[in-house]
Amino acid sequence: MAAGSTYTPIATTTLVSAAASYTFSSISGSYTDLIIVANFNTASGNQSTNITVNGDTGTNYSWTYLLGNGTAASSSRGSTDNRIYNGSSATATSGNTTNSIIQFQNYANTTTYKTIISRSNAADYFAQATVGLWRGSTGSATQAITSITLTCPSYNYIAGSTFTLYGIAAA
Repeated sequence: MAAGSTYTPIATTTLVSAAASYTFSSISGSYTDLIIVANFNTASGNQSTNITVNGDTGTNYSWTYLLGNGTAASSSRGSTDNRIYNGSSATATSGNTTNSIIQFQNYANTTTYKTIISRSNAADYFAQATVGLWRGSTGSATQAITSITLTCPSYNYIAGSTFTLYGIAAA
C-alpha cells in the first residue's frame, strides 16, 4: 500500500438473518486496492470463509495458508481450486467472532493475476494468514474484479455478522 493512501468505505452490511454467503457486487474500478473487514459468527464451530470473485467457481484459484492455535501450527495448499480458502476453525466455540481482513491488490488491473491476502483470527482458537491468487475466470489475467462473494462452507453466518468493503485510493 502506498504512503498517503486513504480508505474509503464503499459498502457495509450487518446481516439481519442467517445467510450462507454475502456478495459485494458492481464494484467500481476507481481504487488501487480493496479491503474487506469481516466480523462473523457461525451457528457451529466451523468459522471459515471461502472467497470467490466475479462469480467464478472454476479451478482458477490457488492459495496457501499458515494457521497457529497457540499449541501447534499447520499449513495447507490448494492449486487449481474453485475458491480461496480463508480460516480453518472447526473446533472454535460457536458464537465466538472471527475477524478477517482481506486485501485485493491491484484488483482493477487488466494485465496481471490478482493477489489476495487475508488475516483471520478467532480469539478462542486460531490465527491464520492466507495468500491467494486468482487467474481470471477463463485463466486470463485480463479481468478486473467487479464482485466478491464470501461463503461460509458448512454452516451459515449468523445474524449480526458484519461485512465492510473499503477502496484504497493512492494519494
